[in-house]
Amino acid sequence: MTSIQDLRSQGTDDIVTVLLDQHERIKTAMSQVADRTGEAKQEAFDDLRRLLAVHETAEELILRPVTRSIGSGEIAQARLDEEKAASQTLSDLESMGSDDPRFDGVFAGFRADVLRHAQAEESLEFPQIVQHKDANERSDLGRTLLAAEKVAPTHPHPSTAGSTTAQAVVGPFAAMVDRVRDALSRHSASSSEG
Repeated sequence: MTSIQDLRSQGTDDIVTVLLDQHERIKTAMSQVADRTGEAKQEAFDDLRRLLAVHETAEELILRPVTRSIGSGEIAQARLDEEKAASQTLSDLESMGSDDPRFDGVFAGFRADVLRHAQAEESLEFPQIVQHKDANERSDLGRTLLAAEKVAPTHPHPSTAGSTTAQAVVGPFAAMVDRVRDALSRHSASSSEG
């Protein structure tokens, strides 16, 4: 039987491999936020925020229904609850900005929660996916997850977090609004530099 450790080194579009790779990117991005100061810290946080918002939305839309379908509803619900709380904290961090004196303390707690969440996925959820879905099914799911990420919101939306239905209904519109907001923000930043 394929193990999670075996998948880590395969570099395929297997959903578990894709998510493991993203977990590593998230860990690196969180370290960058913690290690930087000033404008570089805010830029690192903005990158992390986009990565997490897209990642969690795609997991809610693609991974959680599969986890439920294989009889692991309690595991799926626990992860959804964690994602809902994380989305609210991510939104709070975004609102306060990295220069707020409270940011580092709130971010430290958020970081610990995100790491626990990723560990729970890796130790409880991913093994269930590997056990119940063959390599072809997992590759199809991985490609579907990556496609969902291309249209996922880039900012946290706590009102839809933790609900696959809300993500599916509101997500595309929220993603469009987020991407326009991101483009305007980049334009505004480049205009003020020039």
